Amino acid sequence: MTLTKQNTEQLVALCATGNQSAQMEIYNRYYKAMYNTSLRIVKNSFEAEDIMQDSFLKAFTKLETLKDTSTFGPWLKRIVINNSIYHFNKNNKKNEVSFDSVLYKVEDETNNETNGINNSYDLLSLKAQQILKTIKTLKDNYRIALTLNLIEGYDSEEISEIMNITNANCRTTISRAKDSLRKKLEKEFA
Repeated sequence: MTLTKQNTEQLVALCATGNQSAQMEIYNRYYKAMYNTSLRIVKNSFEAEDIMQDSFLKAFTKLETLKDTSTFGPWLKRIVINNSIYHFNKNNKKNEVSFDSVLYKVEDETNNETNGINNSYDLLSLKAQQILKTIKTLKDNYRIALTLNLIEGYDSEEISEIMNITNANCRTTISRAKDSLRKKLEKEFA
């Protein structure tokens, strides 16, 4: 049986034995999702790539700590999120301006000069892109909490643990983030 036909649990068991082909197959299955998860937090494609790579290395070297191989995906995602938040906070203390934020601004200005919308799919896609773009403009703690909640699917207990805040504070942050997003979107779509 080829590795591409094996389920994740079988591949994780092979990875634990040091099988590099199984590690590559796991990487190929998860790298896009993990990269996107990191990118939504750190807002820098090069840093997100590095974080994603480091997270895979950490996961492969710490596989013996994984109690249930069926939870490999969520376990890996948690590693990526924790690494992303750590790097985001570290860079935020330095007050660095990411190259990607400047690049996105130029791309957005260029995209605004293009022609209109052809069909309803384009309109829906445009609205989704506008919402994601607006989420990026929120305060950092709002953006991270909202991303973890709405995009990644974490509940407030998990988010409070990840962000190292109380559960009540987390629920308040998510509520305020949604309210802030709603107000910004109302202004843009009005």
